[in-house]
Amino acid sequence: MHYTASQIASLDKLTKQLLAYQALMDVPESETQNLANQLRQVINYHDWRYYVLADSNIPDTNYDYLFDALKALESQYPETKTPDSPTQRVAHGVVDEFTTVAHLTPMLSLDKAYTEQNITDWVATVQKLIEGAVPSFMIEPKLDGSSIALVYENDLLIRGATRGDGERGDDITHNLKTLPTIPLRANFSKYGIAKAEVRGEVLISKHSFEQINLQRKERGESELANPRNSAAGALRQKDSSKMAERQLEAFIYQISAAYDADGNNLLAKQIVSHSQCIEILSQIGFRITKSVNGVANNKIYTQIDDAITDCIAFKNARNLYPYEIDGVVVKLNDLRQQDQCGSTSHHPRWAIAYKFDSRQAATTLESVDFQVGRTGAVTPVARLKTVNLAGANITNVSLHNQDFITEKDIRIGDTVLVERSGDVIPYIVKVLTENRTGQEQAIVFPDICPSCGTHLVRPQDEAIWRCINSECPAQVEEKIIHFVSKDAMDIRGLGREIIIRMMREGFISQIPDIYRLPYEKIAILEGFGEKSVANLQANIEASKNQSLSRLIIGLGIREVGATKAITLANAAKSIAQIAKFTTEQLLGLTDFGPRIVENVHNFFANAHNLHLIAELESLGVNTLQRAEDAPQQSSDKLTGLNFLFTGSLPTLTRSQAEALVTENGGSVLGSVSKKLNYLVVGSDAGSKLEKAQKISTIKIISEAEFMHLLQN
Repeated sequence: MHYTASQIASLDKLTKQLLAYQALMDVPESETQNLANQLRQVINYHDWRYYVLADSNIPDTNYDYLFDALKALESQYPETKTPDSPTQRVAHGVVDEFTTVAHLTPMLSLDKAYTEQNITDWVATVQKLIEGAVPSFMIEPKLDGSSIALVYENDLLIRGATRGDGERGDDITHNLKTLPTIPLRANFSKYGIAKAEVRGEVLISKHSFEQINLQRKERGESELANPRNSAAGALRQKDSSKMAERQLEAFIYQISAAYDADGNNLLAKQIVSHSQCIEILSQIGFRITKSVNGVANNKIYTQIDDAITDCIAFKNARNLYPYEIDGVVVKLNDLRQQDQCGSTSHHPRWAIAYKFDSRQAATTLESVDFQVGRTGAVTPVARLKTVNLAGANITNVSLHNQDFITEKDIRIGDTVLVERSGDVIPYIVKVLTENRTGQEQAIVFPDICPSCGTHLVRPQDEAIWRCINSECPAQVEEKIIHFVSKDAMDIRGLGREIIIRMMREGFISQIPDIYRLPYEKIAILEGFGEKSVANLQANIEASKNQSLSRLIIGLGIREVGATKAITLANAAKSIAQIAKFTTEQLLGLTDFGPRIVENVHNFFANAHNLHLIAELESLGVNTLQRAEDAPQQSSDKLTGLNFLFTGSLPTLTRSQAEALVTENGGSVLGSVSKKLNYLVVGSDAGSKLEKAQKISTIKIISEAEFMHLLQN
């Protein structure tokens, strides 16, 4: 709600009058409803001053007195309580599980721009889509938090959800209602809106994050990794009473749906611009992104060059903002033009995110550990003197392999320059050799597995040292974690920490044990209950019916990811038939070269693996290829084209990107060759990019260009 000068004066006066009463509860029963209304008015007003304006004009003790009086009044006279009362922000206890809810409109990702030219190119595309109309633009900071969608009906907040998969998210209304920066009542009806959905970001300020970690350190607790993950984790707390610990704030940046009482859509009709939406949000009490000390302050641009100038100003000032900002969103202001541009299945065409450069910082490499993965790969991990990059405390960074260490001449004790690629993945850019003192020590790769003591081997043409003991404890743990993962058997409720705990308790020692869990014993463990154990059991039972391709992924055959697993499943009727495939049959499959064929043969030649499959089958796990599991091709746009992906893509996971290729008739290759048509490149692209650059027929494109190719 936005207050006029006269309303402010009136509410300040009412506040003084209420505080002047010595005993607010000593009023006749006939006046309790009026008193409750007055208390709610002044408390909402002071919440607005404190959380939206950051300009409180009464002491905390006075505010607490008014709040406690309202709480006591509503307790004694329940009929005075309303759904939007400030007292309803108090935590509502613990939920057993989150339910998923459908968003009113899809929460899509944003296409990315990394240079000013990328923005200019995007504008050229937009101008074609709006067919000669004159565009205007707005820009706003891209807050690095956790996305939410709020639904209001008849001015009351009825639901809040996470982004989820874009179509559906987790219902976290009980948690969001505790945030003072989210109005429980918002006067949408003033603008003829009976039902609205708004989008925003929940985040923690840099100052609050530092204070939280300081307090945790004093209590002997581990520090939180970064503000974004901390906000996301807090929103998914099952106990809403713990929300206050994270000091979360919400900023709203969009009205994504608005309907009148008859269900008519008002966007692009009565409400015709993004700037109008922002003004409505501001007037009815939401914190909007211009409250983040925005350079542009919701300015409307008719020239994109002016918008780009302010985008650069945002980038240059990013460290000065009280919140983590990882870019600037540029969007069309006219909602009718937005409708003309439309959206892909991935992102709206009417907006683009100008991403800031990765941040870098120097720190000391203090030691190196060697970790064993599920395939036996031994990866060196550097332990760093903690350094903060983009709001994250960086303490570890992968050194990848022995060749990487040798090439960069990395030593223990070195000062290294660390970068957070895409503000997500830490990476050692180089060693600052000028800082060397002579005390640095060479990193010595072990000869034996740090987990089981088996001698390591380095296969020909590989950069990785491997432990070849399939019973290695570290490998077994990682194999079990991989088996239940989202891309494999997708068993919800069995994450890494739960798996490790189950192994520690002696409930799991190998993959088949997942289907033999003693649920009655788990139910009495701390942190579990009857309902959570029942849900876990249901999820495990449901996984028995997963597709053959998911089982193949879960088995963890080296270099057989989602695409090749689907290829294998489609070529066979069962896992047993795959085990009998000859070399010629496997080589005849799309993108199955000699090395992958050897990996498949080696897997099925291993008696332990055959016993594992037999056990899973005896426990009821599906090992057959069913007609309904075959992938459905949605179009033939990419028929005859071969793709390969390298590096970390800005928005898509590797499996999502590969699925888009196969769903549209294309093929995904496993390596660079003359058969390859397109190499889609993300950040930290490796040797595949170098090889592709030497073959003139291969087109090297970004994720954005890949998505454009799908649409055209």
